[in-house]
Amino acid sequence: MFKKTFLLAIPLAVALAACNNGNSAPTANHAGANHPSATEKVSILNVSYDPTRELYQEYNPVFQKYWLEKTGQTVDIQQSNGGSGKQALSVINGLQADVVTLALAGDIDSINKDKPLLKTDWQQALPDNSTPYTSTIVFLVRKGNPKNILDWDDLVKGDTQVITPNPKTSGGARWNFLAAWAYAKQKNGGDDAAAQQFVTELYKRVPIMDTGARGSTITFTQRGLGDVLLAWENEAYLALKETGDQFEIVTPSLSILCEPPVAVVDAVADKKGTRDVSTAYLEQLYTEDSQRIIAKHFYRPINPKVAEEFKHQFPTLQLVTINEHFGGWAKAQAQFFSDGAVFDQIYTKKKS
Repeated sequence: MFKKTFLLAIPLAVALAACNNGNSAPTANHAGANHPSATEKVSILNVSYDPTRELYQEYNPVFQKYWLEKTGQTVDIQQSNGGSGKQALSVINGLQADVVTLALAGDIDSINKDKPLLKTDWQQALPDNSTPYTSTIVFLVRKGNPKNILDWDDLVKGDTQVITPNPKTSGGARWNFLAAWAYAKQKNGGDDAAAQQFVTELYKRVPIMDTGARGSTITFTQRGLGDVLLAWENEAYLALKETGDQFEIVTPSLSILCEPPVAVVDAVADKKGTRDVSTAYLEQLYTEDSQRIIAKHFYRPINPKVAEEFKHQFPTLQLVTINEHFGGWAKAQAQFFSDGAVFDQIYTKKKS
């Protein structure tokens, strides 16, 4: 089962271990003025979203080894995990994140809402729009699939109960919502009204909304609530790995390409003098060895060679994108998730 120690959204110091084989990655000048001396230990904080715990628990020691060998400097990496929107708000409110690895670009953009903590073009700092891995949304059902859930339509049949987190606090929940909307809209010839009717019916079947994806996984797998969990693909596979005799994964006919980006929080990194190590920390996610770690934890690697190595692990399905189908995150946030927007309208109807 998911270990309780993995569920705490608190800084986690990771011990030095493992190694990196020196594959190439985007490079920066790591000998700048704000690079502390090699004899001075440096500490960075990665503020991330819910289901990345296990990924970074393995990646962090690999980076520590790489950085020590490259610079002679010891780096302590602290980790904070939680619902992506909630994590972004924590950074806005003063949590000193050197880097953020959140569920969606809109959450990173929101960090600049009150004062500029990041460069406005942060998404151009690294390859692939600063997205070193992708994922999608799938269904986790109980063994034997007793409700015979095969696609999105089955979620609104009979007395089926659906577990999904709160889109107000969880990035994964927003991906869930948009995947359901995209399916219903395509099925109904582009009709937004039909899509809204579908997701309204879906959310009537949600008995509880946790603040983050991992909380919803716990609700479904350990508390036994619900018939189906809408989940990040990697989270579903991790649940299957931990409790494979109790659950099955159902891949719908259509889902959404989830693109969780990464960024240096410039204001914090410059103030702490950690820009070089923070930049390298994100750059190294693109090496082949790191991409294999990413795939091992059931994220879809962005590196074509590694993606080919792991193609057997990931089913093929139709994937819509946030930019092409929703006009980007700024537009999607305003239309669906801002105060008084579509989700609030749907949830108000549910409570009335």
